[in-house]
Amino acid sequence: MKLDYDMLYGKFICRPNRFIAHVDISGKEVVCHVPNTGRLKELLYPGAEVAVSYHPFSHRKTKYELQMVKKKESWVSIHSQLPNALAVEGIKIGTIQELQNYTVINREVTYGDSRFDLQLIGKNICFVEVKGVTLELENWSYFPDAPTERGRKHIDGLIQAVKDGHRAVLLFVAQMDIAKGFSPNAHMDPAFAQKVKEAAEAGVEVLAYRCLVSPYQIKISEKIPVKL
Repeated sequence: MKLDYDMLYGKFICRPNRFIAHVDISGKEVVCHVPNTGRLKELLYPGAEVAVSYHPFSHRKTKYELQMVKKKESWVSIHSQLPNALAVEGIKIGTIQELQNYTVINREVTYGDSRFDLQLIGKNICFVEVKGVTLELENWSYFPDAPTERGRKHIDGLIQAVKDGHRAVLLFVAQMDIAKGFSPNAHMDPAFAQKVKEAAEAGVEVLAYRCLVSPYQIKISEKIPVKL
């Protein structure tokens, strides 16, 4: 996925609330929208190198948007809306091998009490819930970085879909290229980690892929091992 905007580079200053960050760009302090409500504490610390896009449109409250943060000489994408689009691209071009041979991809599909990110239609129906991952520790990626009751509800929906005879996949997209594997963050949210194990035992497929990230392009690159 090519990024259709130019990047500006700067240093993170502070994040007064979860939607706004202050960034120093060439000595000028600018206010940026943060397209991720996660805590991101391991990424957003004073002095961290960041990449910011500029959008000079009248309808925007902020003209700048925080897109990436540098960690270990690699870029980490923090945009929470990208993983769904990356998953669709990865399915279409065959990078996500487990999800090939589906002829129809529907987005934001309601099923029972759940609303899944993707519905794939082929010889069977497959529901896919996508989770973007930004937390990395010692080259291992984790989700979530804050407790998520909503995430557990999504997994309950996947379990129900399997019970109803459908295929269901929980796909974690590590928005970085330094992740060598993935695990649910049992330290931060033990209930979520337990729910993922429950889902796997019920027949939900748990997959994780990492991305190749640069200021000009981001794409799903390869599968990484999952340790529950």
